[in-house]
Amino acid sequence: MITVSDVRELRSHVDAWRRGGNVAFVPTMGNLHAGHLSLAQAARQMADRVVVSIFVNPLQFGVGEDFDNYPRTFEHDREMLQGEGVDLLFSPPVEIMYPKPKAEQTKVEVPGISGVLCGASRPGHFVGVATVVCKLFNMVQPDIALFGKKDFQQLMVIRRMVEDLAMPVQVRGIDTMREPDGLAMSSRNGYLNEQERTIAPALYRVLQNIGDALQGGNDDYAGLTMAATKELNQAGLQTDYLVIRRAEDLVEPAAGESRLVVLAAAYLGRARLIDNIEVQR
Repeated sequence: MITVSDVRELRSHVDAWRRGGNVAFVPTMGNLHAGHLSLAQAARQMADRVVVSIFVNPLQFGVGEDFDNYPRTFEHDREMLQGEGVDLLFSPPVEIMYPKPKAEQTKVEVPGISGVLCGASRPGHFVGVATVVCKLFNMVQPDIALFGKKDFQQLMVIRRMVEDLAMPVQVRGIDTMREPDGLAMSSRNGYLNEQERTIAPALYRVLQNIGDALQGGNDDYAGLTMAATKELNQAGLQTDYLVIRRAEDLVEPAAGESRLVVLAAAYLGRARLIDNIEVQR
């Protein structure tokens, strides 16, 4: 596996590979787990070459969030990616990604969808996400890019950006990897202590219960989310939001909608957990 931090070196490899095949790209912030590796595995099935990036993006962290303490495990991550047959690891320093001061940095904003749910709780977060992904797409120039569906809103923001800016990248969503008890795999699960880890799977259980009710024809969206929020809080989590939305655009659904997504975010100790389930009826 080639490891590079320079954009010109990155492009020289990718340009050569694209002349003889296609390239898939998996952007990450490192501290990798099996969910990340599942993206690399899917990328290997879809493309001739696989590029993974590791970059902890300061632009998507708000004031008081965990940028400085975000786990950085580069050597371990590199070994894991090498074991998955990744062709190239791109790990740029901040000064390459953002050579100008923050106030002078060109930013990418996807309006509307970026300001709700996680965007409302973390103002500016999705501007940081869209900006870094746009820059990485321009640097790597992949044919395919893969993202986990656990970050459902993020996936939608990136898809909208790619569509609106006419980027020649196919964006693929990959199903969420879960622990045996249902907890969605996340780098931030490492913040949970032993007691909190036993509580955390309640988030997925609550989402499953709502999904079952929706599949059964229940259209009392407000009643379902109110009861589920109460259940989560009683379990020991602090609910940020728990909503039912139309899957294609995150708009509040009308009764009888067929494609829905149930999304939730909740605080537990130092961790902010997010999860979702899609419902097709």
